[in-house]
Amino acid sequence: MKDHLPQLYRQLDGCLIADRAVLRRRLDALRRRRAQGKPIDRALAEIETRIGESTGQRQSRLEHLPRVRYPQDLPISQHREEIRRLIEENPVVVICGETGSGKTTQIPKICLEAGRGVGGKIGHTQPRRIASRTLAKRIAGELATPLGNAVGYKIRFSDRTRPETYIKIMTDGILLAETQGDRLLLQYDTLIIDEAHERSLNIDFLLGYIKQLLPRRPDLKIIITSATIDPQRFSRHFTDAPVIEVSGRTYPVEVRYRPLQTEDPDMLDRDQCRGILDAADELSEEGEGDILVFLPGERDIRETAEALRKHHPRGAEILPLYARLSAAEQDRVFARHSNRRIVLATNVAETSLTVPGIKYVIDPGLARISRYSSRSGVQRLPVEKISQASANQRKGRCGRVAAGICIRLYDEDDFNNRKEFTDPEILRSNLAGVILQMKNLRLGRIEDFPFIDPPERRSIRDGYKTLRELAATDKKGELTALGKDLARLPVDPRLGRILLAAEEMGALREVLIIAAALSVRDPRERPLDRAQAADTAHEKFADENSDFLAYINLWNFYHEQAKHLSGNKLRKLCKTNFISYMRIREWHDLHAQLQAQVTGMGHKLNDSPASYDAIHKALLPGLLGHVGMLKEHHEYLGADGRRFHIFPGSGLFHTTPTWIMAAELVQTTRLYARMVARIDPGWIERAGSHLIRRS
Repeated sequence: MKDHLPQLYRQLDGCLIADRAVLRRRLDALRRRRAQGKPIDRALAEIETRIGESTGQRQSRLEHLPRVRYPQDLPISQHREEIRRLIEENPVVVICGETGSGKTTQIPKICLEAGRGVGGKIGHTQPRRIASRTLAKRIAGELATPLGNAVGYKIRFSDRTRPETYIKIMTDGILLAETQGDRLLLQYDTLIIDEAHERSLNIDFLLGYIKQLLPRRPDLKIIITSATIDPQRFSRHFTDAPVIEVSGRTYPVEVRYRPLQTEDPDMLDRDQCRGILDAADELSEEGEGDILVFLPGERDIRETAEALRKHHPRGAEILPLYARLSAAEQDRVFARHSNRRIVLATNVAETSLTVPGIKYVIDPGLARISRYSSRSGVQRLPVEKISQASANQRKGRCGRVAAGICIRLYDEDDFNNRKEFTDPEILRSNLAGVILQMKNLRLGRIEDFPFIDPPERRSIRDGYKTLRELAATDKKGELTALGKDLARLPVDPRLGRILLAAEEMGALREVLIIAAALSVRDPRERPLDRAQAADTAHEKFADENSDFLAYINLWNFYHEQAKHLSGNKLRKLCKTNFISYMRIREWHDLHAQLQAQVTGMGHKLNDSPASYDAIHKALLPGLLGHVGMLKEHHEYLGADGRRFHIFPGSGLFHTTPTWIMAAELVQTTRLYARMVARIDPGWIERAGSHLIRRS
């Protein structure tokens, strides 16, 4: 018997990684029990059986590894032996290359060839859901295996994986959520963090988490992929990990500087629109090819589209491209065509979407960049000069199919004096959600966490302040019971606080609808060429006292119609009423997820409809920082002395309630309250009682 336990310990190395820790703990317990003179025969037989099952499953995975082939036309295929060697010899490898290099599709296959994916899955993260689905489908096709078997994906609302899966594609948010139930990420033997240059909150949080995890998981391999934007920063973060660069398939791009302002006394300064028209004229003389124009926002796109249509009728098709467009309007950009196209896009076309057939780029050098102001406590969307890295990404959009030309509407000195890189999201965000998750995961103080770029102390203070406002932390900064419940909800902490208040008010059913709506893109569409018709169609959902209730009215309208209309007729109804059917489905899916989450936590839905007061009293605890009192000239005075106006798109824009609350305050041309409702000031004292100092 004494010799049997050491033999079982040795067999653990042949088990699946996820089983080893559990089985080792059970063997340790048996060794202690035996030392105490207690019987262990039955438990020992059970463990021996489980070890046999796990080693059998691992052996089966080894024997059924998919056969790997590589497309020879991809640049990365020429580097696969070197990449494989680096993966085998190093815990972390940084691979950088532009779009077209094949790094995203081929690296998981190189990992398979290196013997990864046997003891655990190869996890592969993507910043966006659509990329996760399409990538999984592409890799499954190249490995000649049905999607959901050897290759699967997991995104919000959909899990197409199984225990036998080797390569699991997922959003970075999914992997982050999995750390709550699998602290050591034992289901994986390899993790590929893709598009790391985007430096979203999720990516930065994962990179810090993984840095702390590696000493406890020496068997885990990490591959970080990035565009050629400062890869050495990732290398330094992981103790000088090796970097390999893989070139993409690109053609030369000529850069022409055509600044709007000039020092030449014989030339007039131009506005942005005039500059774009002149650049389009110049490029039209160069020959055939589509033009991609980058613009800061939707209003700029509308104004430029109108000017181009008046100025540039020679068979050119003018197409907008931005995130809020309907799927059908976005698809027009990617459809086959014969005439020249001029695509007017926000910075969504920098790296997120590749517009096919682009030969020319016009770059005014500006973008709307979300930025949290710690001074005002507001998430702003100012128009700013883009970084050199973003400008080079834009330039690279026209070198995909042939030699291209990029016209920059600023001068070369301006370019050379810009920031080298865009600030990572963590340096321009309210950190409340990050702090909440870190506390829930017991990762220690945010000040001590190994972020690539640690956030400023002032931003950290604002994050703590928001959590205190929501009653998620106590006076010492520790999580309250309510804070722990908040951390379990997959939404912004403010929205989570609303959900937790709703049951007490007997309004959980209605507030679930509103919270889900505030977490997805607005399903109401407003096409550029039919804005008035869309506004008229949406009037039936409006409420004169509350924009939040417009969501309830829209929800009830849709579900009432869904009772007696077929799927096709329901889609047609949505189209007639300028409603995105796909966004309604996304709203519906998130609502179902939130409802399952809160009812699973023991909260109960109200049986009878909630009153106006009950709904808005429930909303208020999450929005205390966004209340306002009417002063003069339609201006409101809010918390911390902020002054703001009701957003023109609000149903309350032409009214002047004395007290209001808003879902968000956003600075554009001025500080606006978006998604507004009339409230009773007495509610504020009750909702904010934990913040009030009495003397």
